[in-house]
Amino acid sequence: MRIYLALLSLSIIWGLTFIFIKMTVDETGVWGMVFLRCFLGSFFLLPIFLIKIRKRISPIPYKHLVILGVLNAGIPWGLLAWSETVINSNTTSVINALTPLFTALIGYLFFKKRLLRRQWFGILIGFFGIVVLTEFQIHQLFGHDFIGIGTMVLATIFYGFGSQYLKKNLQHEDLIVTITISLFVASLVGLLIGLIMNDLPNVAMIDFHTGIIILGLGTIGSGLAHVLLYYMIINGTPEFAATVAYIIPITAIVASYLILSEPITTNLIIGMLFIFIGIYITGQYNKKVSE
Repeated sequence: MRIYLALLSLSIIWGLTFIFIKMTVDETGVWGMVFLRCFLGSFFLLPIFLIKIRKRISPIPYKHLVILGVLNAGIPWGLLAWSETVINSNTTSVINALTPLFTALIGYLFFKKRLLRRQWFGILIGFFGIVVLTEFQIHQLFGHDFIGIGTMVLATIFYGFGSQYLKKNLQHEDLIVTITISLFVASLVGLLIGLIMNDLPNVAMIDFHTGIIILGLGTIGSGLAHVLLYYMIINGTPEFAATVAYIIPITAIVASYLILSEPITTNLIIGMLFIFIGIYITGQYNKKVSE
């Protein structure tokens, strides 16, 4: 029951996160957003982290945690924020639903997991959903038009790899230690790229309303949300955790319509349904394949 409660809570938190990023990314910058939310997330968990460290005997696997921080937060969260500078938050959330499909595909390509024929069919159906979202203008995934739909698809590939990497290399690592260090690493990714691209905000110029949203994105949308995500991956499977993508678009579509007045288009709904069908077919056989 706890794992399903974690699934529902995470879907609501991350569904609203898409809206809040859309509302603030122009003020924070793309990589400034990554730096702020990851740094605040790690700082939020710091007291518990310090208690855990004092009692720790075994060495900390810094190498794996650095890789996880880069692959599962630093880069994909930058790609997500970048996407939201071009496309609506509801479209971003629907594309995010590809995560379970890429989690399964990357498990097959790099982590020696098997896929049945019907799972491959599910992956293809999910990808067709992306074609529908582009209104059958597949060129939007390439060239200059890549920023938006293309960058968000790339973000889900990173999420899929990060989930499988966590399950394989850090399954038995302490949850708080894993999240705190990986989020801090991700904040450094945002800081470094932000400095290089001159994409960091002037914190003194951020107004109170935006500051409260960023604080919530860091503490709840990054810190608490990662606790829930990694809890599901470790106590369930990467594929189960990835099914949060089913509920996130529903939360985001409703919230974006009510808060941002973003339109709910026919292509958005049809594309989402194709992606959901693909997720269902692909995930239905994961338990059987694992056995």
